[in-house]
Amino acid sequence: MTWKYEDLVLLAVEKGSSLGAQYVEARYHKHSRSSLAARNGEIIGAESSVSEGVAVRVIAGGALGFASTNVLTREGVQDAVQKAVRKAQAHSKLMKNPVEYSHERLGRATYEVNELVPFENTSVEEKVSYIKDLWKQVSSSISTARVATLTTWIGESLEEKVIANSDGAFIRSRIPRLSLGYNIVVTLPSKGTIQRFFSHAGSGGYELLKKWNVIGYLPEDTRKFEQIILEAKSPPTDKPVDVVVGSEIVGLMVHESSGHPSEADRILGREAAQAGKSFIKPNMIGERIGSEYATVIDDPTIPGSNGFYLYDDEGVPARPRYLYKEGKINEFLHNRWTAKVFGVSSNAAARAMNYESEPIIRMANTYFKPGDHTFEELVEGVKFGVYIKSYMEWNIDDERWSQRYGGLEAYLIENGELRHLVKNPVLELTTKTFYSSVDAADKNLEFYAGTCGKGEPMQGVPVWFGGPNVRIRNVLLRVIA
Repeated sequence: MTWKYEDLVLLAVEKGSSLGAQYVEARYHKHSRSSLAARNGEIIGAESSVSEGVAVRVIAGGALGFASTNVLTREGVQDAVQKAVRKAQAHSKLMKNPVEYSHERLGRATYEVNELVPFENTSVEEKVSYIKDLWKQVSSSISTARVATLTTWIGESLEEKVIANSDGAFIRSRIPRLSLGYNIVVTLPSKGTIQRFFSHAGSGGYELLKKWNVIGYLPEDTRKFEQIILEAKSPPTDKPVDVVVGSEIVGLMVHESSGHPSEADRILGREAAQAGKSFIKPNMIGERIGSEYATVIDDPTIPGSNGFYLYDDEGVPARPRYLYKEGKINEFLHNRWTAKVFGVSSNAAARAMNYESEPIIRMANTYFKPGDHTFEELVEGVKFGVYIKSYMEWNIDDERWSQRYGGLEAYLIENGELRHLVKNPVLELTTKTFYSSVDAADKNLEFYAGTCGKGEPMQGVPVWFGGPNVRIRNVLLRVIA
């Protein structure tokens, strides 16, 4: 493919250096997006947008300066560089500790994700037909309760970047992403209502639609929601029980209670007035947080993933990051600034949402490492307890310590076998209690898609989170009122 505006990116680096900046970083960043939204099979909205520009970040006088522009001319980019340098020089007088970046082996590379079925090969008519067929299959799948609402959306995104900096990095990348999400409400006025929000997303093209097979599984899930409304019984709440936690909940838990608190900028307090703090302190590397089965990995390099990248926005090569390793806090997520502060190497966690945004420390694809059990063995090891497969609601405190998950599909376990459905079980525990209580995980590794929010102004970036099913011991369940 032809890469646009390389000359402007290189010009920005040259201009910043000539103005006396000790470090210059420039990024051409383009997002092309389109989507369709429907309610009960009828299209209610369509949109397309393009965000395109150049971002510039410099270190001058020991301070950071950032500016961006969508005026893609030599004059426009040079003006943005001058603004960034002026901002840094103005702030330099206030700096107690000068900003420095870690020395890294930076990349010079080009990479892209190739779609098997490109976006342009799938017509609007085909997408509309898919949405209508999904509504038809789902709405006719139950008879006692009814599907009050099925909101569906299909989204396409193409992210293109050219990154260069004065330390020698030069990275070109192209990543298409497809997403499909839905919100379904199943109701029987005399018995209750269930709402389920879910989304699929990954890097690639329309071949992913077949892989996700939403038309295949959502009618069956809808029948299960009806069954929960009609038949589910209250969970045991009078004494601690063993719980098999489904991979969907495990994935969300590791994102929230391992990924976010492991962000080094958050540990240093940068997020305190925005998204919150972290229970992890700078000196806690090596401290035990869980059992030997608790290993959490964040890996941007997983092919087909929603959070896929091979180099971050500072040019550092990506690799798997072992946040918790065999129950111990092992490493933080770093950019080059925090790496210098902590005296380590960057692990390529710097990402920006678009050209208007500064790269900050972000997760990519965060997951709990699978174990060696089968799912059946996890259940067989429980004399009395509950299997919570999916969730309907959740929350966590701003230090990522106390967390709560309200179950959606859940089952009583008696003598190693799944019994009847359980209604509205709540798993409420601390981060350390969860990881310390894990005594087994199965071999299955499932990923779930999301958009992770962080920063001020808020930046949303594509991520995956996932894991196996895990078993925890002696937990007191609650129930949604």
